[in-house]
Amino acid sequence: MVQCHIPEVKGGKGDRLLEELLQPPVKSQFRLQTKKRALLILTSVAVLLGFLLTVSIFIVVTSLRCSVLDAETIRENEYTITPDELQKSRDYAKWVKNLPTLITCGINCLFYNLVSENVTEPQTRLDPPLKPRVKTNESLCTDIPLSMRFDCHPDDSPTQASCEERGCCWREEKTLERKQPYSSPRLHQPTHGSSHEGGLPLNVPYCFYPRDYVGYSFVNYTNEIHGYTGYLKREITSGFPGDVPILKMDVYFETETRLRIKLTDASRARWESPIPVVPEVMHGTNATAYSFEVHLEDGAFTVTRKINGLPIFDTLGMAPLIYAEQFLQLSTSLPSHYIYGLGEHQDGLLLDTYWTRRVLWNLDNVPEPGTNLYGSHPFYMALEPGGNAHGVFLLNSNALDIVLQPLPALTIRALGGIIDLYVFLGPTPNAVISQYTEVIGRPFLPPYWSLGYHQCRFGYGSVKRTREVWQRTRDAGIPFDVQWNDIDYMNDSKDFTVDLVHYEGLSDFVSEVHQAGMHYVPIIDPGISAAEPPHTYPPWDEGARLGIFIRNSSNLPFIGKVWNPVGTSWPDFTHPLSAYYWGRQLMRFHNEIPVDGAWIDMNEPSNFWSGSVDGCESNNLEHPYFLPAVHGGLLFYHTLCMSSRQHLGLHYNLHNLFGFTETIATNAALQIIRGKRPFIISRSTFPGQGSYGGHWTGDVWSDWFNLWQSVAGVLNFNMYGIPMVGADICGFNGNTTAELCMRWMQLGAFYPFSRNHNTDDAFDQDPVALGEDVVIASRNALTQRYILLPYLYSLFFRAHLTGEPVARPLFFQFQKDPKTYAIDTQFMWGSALMILPVLQANVTSVRAYIPHGSWYDWYTGHPMEGEGDYIKLEAPKDKIPLLIRGGHILPISPPANTTSDSRKNGIGVVVAPSQFGRAAGEFYWDDGDSIDVVKSKTYTHVRFISGPGIVNFNFTINGYTAPVNLTYMYILNVLTNITEVNVAGKQAHFQYDDSNKVLTVTDIAQSLLQSFTVTWK
Repeated sequence: MVQCHIPEVKGGKGDRLLEELLQPPVKSQFRLQTKKRALLILTSVAVLLGFLLTVSIFIVVTSLRCSVLDAETIRENEYTITPDELQKSRDYAKWVKNLPTLITCGINCLFYNLVSENVTEPQTRLDPPLKPRVKTNESLCTDIPLSMRFDCHPDDSPTQASCEERGCCWREEKTLERKQPYSSPRLHQPTHGSSHEGGLPLNVPYCFYPRDYVGYSFVNYTNEIHGYTGYLKREITSGFPGDVPILKMDVYFETETRLRIKLTDASRARWESPIPVVPEVMHGTNATAYSFEVHLEDGAFTVTRKINGLPIFDTLGMAPLIYAEQFLQLSTSLPSHYIYGLGEHQDGLLLDTYWTRRVLWNLDNVPEPGTNLYGSHPFYMALEPGGNAHGVFLLNSNALDIVLQPLPALTIRALGGIIDLYVFLGPTPNAVISQYTEVIGRPFLPPYWSLGYHQCRFGYGSVKRTREVWQRTRDAGIPFDVQWNDIDYMNDSKDFTVDLVHYEGLSDFVSEVHQAGMHYVPIIDPGISAAEPPHTYPPWDEGARLGIFIRNSSNLPFIGKVWNPVGTSWPDFTHPLSAYYWGRQLMRFHNEIPVDGAWIDMNEPSNFWSGSVDGCESNNLEHPYFLPAVHGGLLFYHTLCMSSRQHLGLHYNLHNLFGFTETIATNAALQIIRGKRPFIISRSTFPGQGSYGGHWTGDVWSDWFNLWQSVAGVLNFNMYGIPMVGADICGFNGNTTAELCMRWMQLGAFYPFSRNHNTDDAFDQDPVALGEDVVIASRNALTQRYILLPYLYSLFFRAHLTGEPVARPLFFQFQKDPKTYAIDTQFMWGSALMILPVLQANVTSVRAYIPHGSWYDWYTGHPMEGEGDYIKLEAPKDKIPLLIRGGHILPISPPANTTSDSRKNGIGVVVAPSQFGRAAGEFYWDDGDSIDVVKSKTYTHVRFISGPGIVNFNFTINGYTAPVNLTYMYILNVLTNITEVNVAGKQAHFQYDDSNKVLTVTDIAQSLLQSFTVTWK
């Protein structure tokens, strides 16, 4: 292990301090006795708590004090941030930014400034009292269209009196019947949860803002080197506690296509999310594709696309800006009804703007429409009239409530933090995502083996059963690369342990997996068992000694309950020693079970209790004045108390970052432990997750609705910069059927992350368990995936470089075609391959939309001309329809049953010319597992360019020098019989299929490590 210098901390070197924390030296008897007493007290408390929990578990479950208390009983707990917390947040962000250097040093370097825990008094501010708002003039309430009524009283239960006290208008409207049709057709209705079909999830607000309502107005606005700086003043109360009287607005012209608008409290620091670590641009550019205008009287601002003068973010005439202690509000009109994103959710691809709501607050909740789920992504993309695209990102980690209304308009409400807004000008959808990921971080380059098929279930029950299912899948000839285990491999569901009764010999089985050229990934939950006897469970002993667990208001480890028999504590992954601690646990476990990746689950964080055994305190953190429509009706529903303390501050602010911070720590540890590219799949996500790991869409139901929704889920996360994503193939909850699983295996073969997984109380759903039809369909679909792996890997390389999605909606490639805007039943891999899955029962064909241009059947190469209309494609039970788009060249490979074998088979290409006879593509290749290959340029890169009768192979990068040969080619739409083919000047073997117009060139052994030409005539 490479050694590096550790700066001195608290009078001693960092490595010595860590050693002292874990193993107190014998010389210091007093310190040893003191630590022993502390450990004994802590252990005694844990044991006593465990006993009490065990005795009272039934009472606890039936009588948790989780109800919302009346406002007068809630104790105030000022929502603020101390200078110490602000510095710690900056230190953490700096540590994340410097992680690549620290990783080269080893586990012992995975920490940052061990600053003192002394509490610093928060900054105080004496604000002048704001004027109460007077009742509005009734004439200002008339003739406001229903679509322009912005909710003035989203909190509590409004009355006419409380509404008029805020100076707003009151009109009681009958619940409206929906007249505007859904913008996206519903293929299925949900079988679980609610459905909004035919009704309104929200009604038109009774209490709405009058025409003259002003929140803030500008008192100063000047040109600066970064763009503009302005100050806004509020004189009249908003109706929400703690109005901030003076705001500072900084407008950064960061790039030609990226604008940043930052609104902060002018006199006191507020919480700002330290991750993702965003670019700091202090010198703005003058060459912009946008203009920015402020309206001095009412504090509104407008971002306009210069080329056509179209406003793309415009707060003028919308809901007024509100900036209070625990309530921020910002509203904008939208240029069209075509808006996407704002996840994670189960409400399709194209969002409904007809009075709908999105809630972003990470929660362990079975995916159902209309509820907040595992991840929070405050990003949306909108299409403008004419097809241009733009994106908007709010960097805010607090709970968010977002309302869409049919003007169309959007209103964002946040429970804290600041308004830190980015606008991306595109103008193409791919460019928007590239600009977005330039801010939040480019997607990681996955190991090649992770692109194979993965298989798991909760409840194999033993290593013997795991091996049986693993072996029968291989025996069936199904391409298969990665075996997984769920928590049943653990001893009493304790992290970093193995059940030595049922899973004895797990290490030997993993060795078998490796010998077969395959890989192994287990689940690892963040919750650590908190009731183990002293010195028996290192994850608890070391975590308690290092002080890295999230703390309660008494400064003791917060105790909740997950899978552990008694109680659970959670590491605070923002703590300076948490990554070091986590790395030690992973290294110890890896020494026992040589895992190849990590599946991190339950990291919203999930808690089977809501808060602690006694619920949570009664204060304005647990029960804020405004509560978004979170599932469960409480912020701490099935998670930790909001007043829990982390190193950087309140869990209230950090909750949505928990899974992201765990992913960062896990990524660093795996790089050090394995010395190879890390592979991590996380359930909880936040913007920036894609730089460190992937995602699966959680505990979806086994039904046709969830099969269909998984397409939108995969496409949404590709827009969020997380291309390594997939759903549990065949569904997780409930029992699948043979037909459903057959069609889901076909679709799942084209998820970027392809894994079959289900729950412990359902029957087996690996393909062999469901019969020969499922086996054949699975084998056929996965064989096509394995043929396409070089193309898929090249797409991930491109995503790593530019952020462009791997899986894309059709409108990403056909943005001028409005017919593609709502399609969520078919999708693209990159720009070249269209996937058309069967998403309904009892059908053997699909209704496929074929955009204008040349297309080719994947299986036969037969050409077809797209006319911008729907056609019928046959989809027998053993086949998923696939089309190649003209104008592209795809690298492919002869299939094998593992990626390690397929890499030995050489490379082929499919040349699919456009109607003009031209095509292009690229091929990326490396060793498949090394770290930082793109940065070090230790890879091979080839560009393909073809015209009539010729393909040029242009070798551009030669950093990876292992032999890789072109072995075969398929050239499509060759209209005349061919008499000669030359590869690098030498005649080659070929065949010509006159019926499909396909030229096949075989027995090529041409190195791709040099440029050459292929011609035919």
